[in-house]
This record gives sequence, structure tokens and C-alpha cells, in this order.
Amino acid sequence: MTVPPSGRFGPGFGIYAKLVATMALWGATWVSARVVAHALSPFPAAFVRFLFASIFLYVLLCRASAQEGGQSGNGGGSRWPRLARGLWPGVAFLALTGVFLYNVLFFSGMAHMEAGRAAMIVACVPSAVALYSGLVLRAPTGWIKSLGIALSLFGVSVILSGGNPLTLLTHGAAEGDLYILGCVVTWAAYTIGGGRVMRQSTPLAAVTWSCILGCILLLPPALATGMARQLEAASWVIWANLAFLGVGATGLAFTWYYDGILALGAPRASVFINLVPVFATIMGSLILGEGAGVSLILGGSMVLSGVVLANRPSKTPATN
Repeated sequence: MTVPPSGRFGPGFGIYAKLVATMALWGATWVSARVVAHALSPFPAAFVRFLFASIFLYVLLCRASAQEGGQSGNGGGSRWPRLARGLWPGVAFLALTGVFLYNVLFFSGMAHMEAGRAAMIVACVPSAVALYSGLVLRAPTGWIKSLGIALSLFGVSVILSGGNPLTLLTHGAAEGDLYILGCVVTWAAYTIGGGRVMRQSTPLAAVTWSCILGCILLLPPALATGMARQLEAASWVIWANLAFLGVGATGLAFTWYYDGILALGAPRASVFINLVPVFATIMGSLILGEGAGVSLILGGSMVLSGVVLANRPSKTPATN
């Protein structure tokens, strides 16, 4: 992976364009998955998505390995990159949470609910991670972060209830809502576990191998739930959406996002993630004709505002 040249006064316009385009691609996954979810059951849909993604990412990993070997003077890296044995347990956890469980819940949920609504709920993941860090890891949590976590979670309840959180106590959440809440839990676990793995490897290697292993895990249930029959009957529109989910929204978007991290740093690049549910809501309205009611706008605003507060960098005393 290479970083585009920066201008005299900092990163060039291309980096910001890549980050915004990445968020648009990730926002479009919610619309694309909703189309796929009405034609394929969750396991086949998830398997084909990550089959495309695994092939694309492994090719990138081979290229990156060769470039690193060439730069180190070894005459090129390994043609077929391998994962260090000690990293397999961590990568297996990423494959189970971020690929297998998340995507089965993701496609299950998208068969029942609107794209923008689902994306706004999952947008609270950073707040869920901050809550875990405070309660389990005993990380310092000031009143501003606590307020952000509470605001974000309350915003989710506003979205789930259609504007009246008290109804959740009497009627509970709908089936699709429960699937998407499961996405929040599994992606938060993936985020927490991913930090440890990526500190010992590279983001590209960790994501590539977790995709490959997750794809292997998805194959048996995909075959058992009629994948061959469903794919045979799938239209070109479904295949195009699966290719987009695997190559565009997973492979290409990943490389652009990490170009942004290399150029701007993780804190500045991650701010752009708040655009994902916005893009999902806009695209859901324009492409699928979904509405954005008051509860979605109000609850989504609470979620995103809470995420910003919950993830504000801690101030450190100035040193001379």
C-alpha cells in the first residue's frame, strides 16, 4: 500500500477524497445488502461476499509482501504470504466475530429493516467500545465520555422505538432490530480484539486472513442452506451487488481507509466514519425509496453526537 504524495501544507485533496469515497462505499453496503438479503439467505450471501473479498485482499497482500521484500533488499518478498502461527488464535477470533457472526446477523437484519435505520443503530459501536473499556478495562471515563455513551445508547432506543423508548419495555424490539443489535455486539468485540492482532501484524494481513478464515467457516452452513440452488437462481443484479460488497466495499474501501490512516493518523481518519450512516440514510432514500422519519433523524443525531463525545481524546498536561 502506498500513500499518495502530500502537498506542501499537508495531505493532498486526494486523501480526503478517498476517505469520503470510502464512507460512501461503506454507506452503500446497507443498501446493497438489503437487495441481496431479499434473494439469498444469510449464510450464502455472507460466504460469496467474503469469497470475493478474500481473493481481492490476498492479491493485495501478495503485492504488499513483494514490495516490502524488494525495499528491504531481499529481492522480493514471499510470493505466497503466510500468517505467523502465534497470530492464528487472534485472527480466528476476528473471523468468528467480524466475518462469520457479524455478517450472518447483518444479512438477517437487512431482510427485515431499512438501510438507514440499521446503519444508525450500528453507528453506536464506538460508544459500546468506550463503555466496555470503562466497565471492564477500567479505563478512565470522565463525565463528558459518560454523557456521550448515555446519549448514544439513548439515541439507539429512540430509533428502535420509533420515538418512544418506553414502548421497548412493553413491546420489546422487533426481530430485525435484534439482529442489528447483535451486529453492534459482534463488531464491538471485533474492534476490541482487532487492536491486539493488528499491533502484532499489519492491518492488511489481519483483515485478509480473517476474511479467508471467516469464508471457510461460512462454507458448510452456506452449502447446508441451499447456496447452490440460490446462486443458480440469482439474477445479475444480485451478483453485481455481491461483487460490490466483496471487492468495492470490503477490499477497495479497506485500502483507501488505511491510506487515510497512514497520511492523517488514526484519530483524524476515524472521524470520517461518522459519515457512514449519513450516506446509508441518503442512499436508502434515493435508491430504495426509504423514508427518514423524525425518530430516525433525532435518534441518529443523538447516536452520532454521543459517539463524538464518548471518543474525545483525553487531554494531557502540557510539558515544558
